[in-house]
Amino acid sequence: MREGNWWLVESNGMPAHGMMIGITSWQQQVPTPQPYSGSNAWRIPAVPELAGSPVSARTALYRGAIALAANGVPIFNALNNRGDDAFLVGELDEWGGHAGRADDYHYHVAPLHLVEKVGRDKPIAFALDGFPIYGETEPDGSKVRALDEFNGHFDASGAYHYHGTRTYPYINGGLRGVVSVSGDQIEPQPRTNPFRPSLEPLRGATITEFSSPASGSYVLGYSIGGARGEVAYVVSSTEATFTFTQPDGTVTRERYSRR
Repeated sequence: MREGNWWLVESNGMPAHGMMIGITSWQQQVPTPQPYSGSNAWRIPAVPELAGSPVSARTALYRGAIALAANGVPIFNALNNRGDDAFLVGELDEWGGHAGRADDYHYHVAPLHLVEKVGRDKPIAFALDGFPIYGETEPDGSKVRALDEFNGHFDASGAYHYHGTRTYPYINGGLRGVVSVSGDQIEPQPRTNPFRPSLEPLRGATITEFSSPASGSYVLGYSIGGARGEVAYVVSSTEATFTFTQPDGTVTRERYSRR
């Protein structure tokens, strides 16, 4: 929906594909639906403009999203909030995403798998400056020409767009378009409110399973030291309940109110 100079995009941030499997550096967060709707919807400029002073993601924008995938999942800087390449340090799943401190699922690399869903002639994402992000070919299927430091370039008509790549910066390496930045993140963008304390990384754990047996119900399985652990949880708009089964068989339960 368009509202003035913005496209408003609503989603719950939960993709149709699997999640979390393959992560070897796990912060013990899990994916939960997010309220990206109404006044908390994503806002993308309807008519993007090139900035006189682009913002690089190499030295800034370590907080919040820098793009929104075609499936409604936000895309963060390829560098995590410590400045590390999230892909190289094992924080990402087979689809290039993970759950953040608000138990919010997001990508840190280009969701190139979406090319099969949307077609190579359509964007797989839009940067939050409004410029489109395509896959590993040009929209007409031809080879991608040289990219600038932001992983983008101009087409024959003079229009600017970005590309997803399999090497850093993977996605838009910053914003060539006009944006407002506050607190090291692009504004406006939706808010995600943590509803439980952040946890320490679970050293030695590898996430091996993730499923949703029923609507609002999820199970994440992991292995550590050859034993299996599990996090089973149920999420509604008002609360989230967790059952933690440790590798030694210990079971604990927790309940949190969601804001």
